[in-house]
Amino acid sequence: MPVEPPPSRWNLDEQRQDDVAQDLIAVGADLEPGTLLAAYRSGMFPMGIGDDGRRPIGWWSPVRRGVFLRGDFHVARSLRRSRHRYRVTTDEAFEQVVDACADPSRTGRWITPDIKAAYRQLHRLGWAHSVEAWDTDGALAGGLYGVCTGGLFAAESMFHRATDAGKVAVWALTRLVFADDDDRRLIDVQWQTDHLATLGVREIPRSDYLRRVVGARELPLPEVWRD
Repeated sequence: MPVEPPPSRWNLDEQRQDDVAQDLIAVGADLEPGTLLAAYRSGMFPMGIGDDGRRPIGWWSPVRRGVFLRGDFHVARSLRRSRHRYRVTTDEAFEQVVDACADPSRTGRWITPDIKAAYRQLHRLGWAHSVEAWDTDGALAGGLYGVCTGGLFAAESMFHRATDAGKVAVWALTRLVFADDDDRRLIDVQWQTDHLATLGVREIPRSDYLRRVVGARELPLPEVWRD
């Protein structure tokens, strides 16, 4: 079971998000485990607002939130065929997945050394998880990582090194999170993109997302991460 860290000294859960007309809600605070969990449980996530995601830390709650709800994931025929090329695991290579997501050659990079260290600490405490897709040669071909609290999985980043490997990891994640068919569970992907829309990600208003977070955070963890 995850270990609950000391509570944050910051009142992130008291931010009046509905009164803010932009995605950026607050700036500052820290990346301690208690602060990160308080943010996710109140509907926010961290991302630096400096160059390449560096400090100061911004706390974001998009006006239009990208999410997977139960049954949303779209499985294309090509993905059904390609999934058999990969072996899927969870939490076998968390640090490798984070390092791959933080590859400085990727465009739009924002995962700084501070961010990497913070999520490694959350992983050691049992809150941050990875899903990996391995090719037939045993090489890490794709994956994702994020934070799970109750019935909410907040996906942070994904990568792929081979065709459909990242999509296979996302598909596996949806099967893990929604294994009990509870409509209150959800997967947060922060912002919808054209690519994510093809997988079934939908946009919902911030108010709807915050309402759903309240219900989801009270649920037990998905079975795969309860031990």
